[in-house]
This record gives sequence, structure tokens and C-alpha cells, in this order.
Amino acid sequence: MTMKKPPTRLGRRWMTPAGITLAAILALTVQPLQALAQGASPAVIDKADTAWMMVSSALVLLMVPGLALFYGGMVRHQNVLSTLMHSFVAMGIIMIQWMVLGYSLAFGQDIGGFVGGFNFFMLNNVGLEPKGTIPHLVFMVFQGMFAIITPALISGAVAERMKFSTYVVFITLWSTLVYDPIAHWVWGEGGWLLKMGALDFAGGTVVHLNSGVAALVAALMIGPRLAYRKERIYPNNLVLTLLGAGLLWFGWFGFNAGSALASGELAALAFVTTMIATSAAMMSWLAVEWLFHGKPSMLGAASGAVAGLVVITPAAGFVSPTGALMMGLIGGSVCYGGVLLKNKGRYDDSLDVFGVHGIGGLTGALLTGVFATTLFNKAGVPGLLDGNTAIMGVQAMGALAAAAYSMVMTAVILLALKFTMGLRVEEEEERMGLDTSQHGERAYNIP
Repeated sequence: MTMKKPPTRLGRRWMTPAGITLAAILALTVQPLQALAQGASPAVIDKADTAWMMVSSALVLLMVPGLALFYGGMVRHQNVLSTLMHSFVAMGIIMIQWMVLGYSLAFGQDIGGFVGGFNFFMLNNVGLEPKGTIPHLVFMVFQGMFAIITPALISGAVAERMKFSTYVVFITLWSTLVYDPIAHWVWGEGGWLLKMGALDFAGGTVVHLNSGVAALVAALMIGPRLAYRKERIYPNNLVLTLLGAGLLWFGWFGFNAGSALASGELAALAFVTTMIATSAAMMSWLAVEWLFHGKPSMLGAASGAVAGLVVITPAAGFVSPTGALMMGLIGGSVCYGGVLLKNKGRYDDSLDVFGVHGIGGLTGALLTGVFATTLFNKAGVPGLLDGNTAIMGVQAMGALAAAAYSMVMTAVILLALKFTMGLRVEEEEERMGLDTSQHGERAYNIP
């Protein structure tokens, strides 16, 4: 997500009326010449880039209700609304947190490479001035959509048993203490992983590996559902899950192609690689599932598509279409294996957040180092296949550092909440269903 320098616009033709004032002429000529004399091009907002980034922001926001439907279809009927609520409420809580403090911690003035300062607190100093070729406010809100969906992803690991009040406090603290610092490491000016050269185009480490590891910690600390491994737990409505997967796939074009921060060639590359990798991963997942279980499932197709989206996210603007194809094929099968880990580990990751997002985020980060090329993105970094062996160490270090920090801080936050608010509902409330016990509603009028 490195901001590209805006192109020089001094050659643009200006239509000047006959009565133009001397002051207007000076504004059009002297100021740009002064900027050139100082060795810098004047920052200019590009309307096409701005329009694309506002559309991309809306696409990423659409992913959140898409995630809600994807998760909501996989839980039991008495927990549908509570699962939807986990994603939906994040749009309110995290956007406020991002506006007040989060954006400043992630993108504010660097403090030791670890976190941003308070110069953007309450969006102070954030207005309509150019940030690259788009208004600063547009850049802020686009990044805010990433901040919203990341803690919502974690909710899939603790579905059907976490107290809603605790969840609200958890995502607020987690976003402030975990997401914002890691976002600064990778994308913030002065962030230590950015300076080291770690590649993460659209959030493979910041969003997916980060949330996946946190989800594993949360699943282990909150414990399994009462019915886990005692009775068969059936999804209530896989139609909702497929609809949610479709919305995620659709919105992900804003997630990845929007991370070019402009509407040019780099966005086109990210758009195409996203489509190819997702398709490849879906087919890879289905092939492995068909081989080992005898039947390809719709849930497998949806899960494979999401796995492909996760894996290509850190690489979307750095790899060729062929590289994206290989990443999708590898990522789909690896994430399928990642989901099976919970059977061996006997932990209840309810909706396979760690298997898809944690394992997928790690796989994507490492494969980015393998397949990165300057063939399509001249400003990119050559990868292992182009002879750059050093990049693999950088990618591995970045992924492991983010995972370790997320793991430790998530555990600390959950321990604090466990001894203050409590993490999960009472047994009777869980048996009744969280829709009724936590929200006083029911998704379906089932006797």
C-alpha cells in the first residue's frame, strides 16, 4: 500500500476567461514554477483516482455484511442473529474507534517504527488535502474499512458462545492494541516492517494472518461449544453462506485492486490476479475434498474461494497472472489442510477462521516472496524465482513477528476480560441460543 507519487500536471490545459485576473494567472504559473524550483511536483488530486477509491471503500464495506452472511449460514438456527451481529456491529464500533484514535495510531507520525503518534487524533490534520492523488479523508476511510473487517473475522472462531458485551469491549481493545500497531509496522511511514522491505500489498499479514492467529487464541481460551464433538452440528442455511461468499468475492476487488490507491495499471493487475487466484483456489479445494471425501461440497467451494482471496491479498500487485494461478492452486489445498488441523488439535474454531485466514495469510505472505516479479509492476520487488533469495527471510520474519505479537496481545486482552466481564455465556443461555439470550430475537420462527 505504498503511496505512489502523483504525476506532474503542469502540462494540463487551463481554460481561462477573458477577464481573468493577474492574481489568477500568478496562481496558475508562479506557484507551480516555485514548486519545481524547490525540486517537487505540486500535489494534485485526481478525480478518477478519487472516484475509484470511494467505490473501493464501499466495496470493502460491503464485505462486512457479506462476512456476516457467510458466517451466519454456518451456525445453528438459534445463533444466526448473534453471529450476524458480531460482524454488523463492528461497522459502528470500529469506524468510531478509527476516527478517534485508530487512524492516528496506524498512520500517524512514526514512534520508533512501532506505532503512530497522536497527530491525527480525532482526524486532526486530516482533511481534503492530497494524500498521493486522492483526498486525505478518502485515504483514511478506505483504510478504515480494513480496520472494520479484521476483528469481525475473529468472531467466527468464538461463534455460538461468546458474551456480546465482552465481544464489544474485546474488538475495541484488540483494534487499538493489536491491529493499529501492526498496520503501522507494515503500511505506516516509518513502520519497521515497511523499512525492512516486507511485502503486503493489501493485508495478508495485517488483516488475515493477524486475525487468524487471534482467532486461534480466542478459540482455545474460550473453550469449545457444549455440543462440540458430542453431537453433529449442522449449518442452518448454506444458501446464506454462498451468498455471503459471493459478496466477499465481489467486495474483495475493492480490497485488493483498491490497494493500488489509484485507478491505473496497478489496480488492473491486482483486479486480474485476484480473480485468477480465487478461481484456482476454489477448484483446488474442491479437487482435494472430492479426492478424500468422495463428493465436492458447496461449503467447500465457498471456503475455497475465500481461501484464494486470502492467499492472493498480500501479492495482488506484486505477481503475474501466472503467479496468481500457482498461488491459488497451492493456497486452496493448503487451507483445506489447515481446516483439518482442528480435528487433530481438538480445538473448536467454529467457522475455520484460523484454517482459512491464519494459514492462508501465512501461505500468502511466503508465496508472495516466491512469485513476486517486476514484470508487471516495475516499482515492485523481484521474488525468489527472479533470483532474490533474501526476500524469503524478510517475508518469514514479518509474518512470524506479526503472528507472535497478535498471539501474545490477544491472550493478554482475553485474560483481562475473563477475570472482569467473563468470556462466555452461561450454559443455559448457550443451550437456549444466543439470539434469544443475548438479543431477545429469533432469526426463524421455528417452534
